[in-house]
Amino acid sequence: MAKNKISKETYLNWYESMLLMRKFEEKAGQLYGMQKIKGFCHLYIGQEAVVAGAMSVLRPEDAMITAYRDHAHAIAKGIPPKEVMAELYGKETGCSKGKGGSMHMFSHKHRFFGGHGIVGGQIPLGAGIAFAEKYRGSDLVCVCYMGDGAVRQGAFHETMNMAMLWKLPVIFVVENNNYAMGTSVARTSNVHELYKLALAYDMPSKPVDGMVVEDVHAAMQEAVDRARKGDGPTFLEMNTYRYKGHSMSDPAKYRTKEEVEHYKALDPVENVLNTIIKNKYATTEELEAINNKVKAIVDEAVQFAEDSKYPDPSELYKDVYVQSDYPYIID
Repeated sequence: MAKNKISKETYLNWYESMLLMRKFEEKAGQLYGMQKIKGFCHLYIGQEAVVAGAMSVLRPEDAMITAYRDHAHAIAKGIPPKEVMAELYGKETGCSKGKGGSMHMFSHKHRFFGGHGIVGGQIPLGAGIAFAEKYRGSDLVCVCYMGDGAVRQGAFHETMNMAMLWKLPVIFVVENNNYAMGTSVARTSNVHELYKLALAYDMPSKPVDGMVVEDVHAAMQEAVDRARKGDGPTFLEMNTYRYKGHSMSDPAKYRTKEEVEHYKALDPVENVLNTIIKNKYATTEELEAINNKVKAIVDEAVQFAEDSKYPDPSELYKDVYVQSDYPYIID
């Protein structure tokens, strides 16, 4: 996508959004080391363009669902960072009431449906959300994210078949960061170009440079437009890279230093910043103001989490089942 077709405002929004994702995740990693955050914790550092490029296309009412590397998705979808941080802390003010933790962010208000700990478990759910929108006759879409390891699950293939059969308004996005935990794609699949998996279902698909936010935006625009018109799903392979290990417990010794440095040279946040500077979209003072704003948001999130209470033990048995007035429930 030609950079000159993208507005100054979009670039500044991308930079602030991606910088917030980056700084939030860096702080989460630091807090995990301090044992403020416990359990599992999967950081998104390096993959920010994949979400930022989608959000500049989607409407607030569109749905999003993803796997367990979900902090950035939750924040991008509008969940206040302080509620995401409180959830990481396991506090009652978290977006999942402190019961979900890192892997199970959720907000019905912001149309964010998780955060799912089961590999590939969110894929049929994403199609189900899209089915509901088609049933209602809306033009809303669902974006369903997954990791490269999830495409080896049977549920992925069953869902792809049904999504095309019923022409569901869903965009499947595989965030291919080259490794399913510590195992490379080349060691787990005969098909290394994952977008080709959709060809078996005649589903429109393409590879996208997930380190370049402009490319993500353009691919998502095409897919979302198709879905809104009723022409069905799209499968996008976003080729990206995580700079940290699979989780906080992963030293990532299966990667060479040269490989990591190669991808760090392609840093999506730096790419956007360089474009802003080159085109004089913001002064040094304005960029510093964005940096300070992001820092203040992250600091506020940490303080909010620190000051919040843990759930009362009586909460243990609540929300296991719930009576819902959600409009998709049919009596």
